[in-house]
Amino acid sequence: MDDAVDLAYDYPVLGAFWTVMWIFLWVVWLVLLFRVFVDIFRDHEMNGWAKAAWIVFMLLIPFLGVLIYVIVRGRDMGRREIQHAQEQQEAFNAYIRQTAKGAGTGDELARLSELRSKGDLSEEEFQRAKDKLLS
Repeated sequence: MDDAVDLAYDYPVLGAFWTVMWIFLWVVWLVLLFRVFVDIFRDHEMNGWAKAAWIVFMLLIPFLGVLIYVIVRGRDMGRREIQHAQEQQEAFNAYIRQTAKGAGTGDELARLSELRSKGDLSEEEFQRAKDKLLS
């Protein structure tokens, strides 16, 4: 009975399992920690002192700080994440619309230039149409 049995080291596969499990838990912990830090700075309703207090709390007592943060403010974390994703999507859509509009303007200018070179438009009509397009 004096011999202690360490199963993880008697069976190399079990030792590998425990190593992989601890690495996985460490990565999950880091992801959660960074998500909480990002959420603290993303929240515009929280004032600077409250943000500083949460950061200090999580730096001094990381596991307890993150656990309490997720319990107290976890529900709003999802809402802020969704809101941020929607803002990014709207910005992307606005960029696409702006870029597509600019491409259409170039096509219209090329068409106007072609009409002017054929003689279908006078120089004055071309300038008015060009000014209208560019404004």
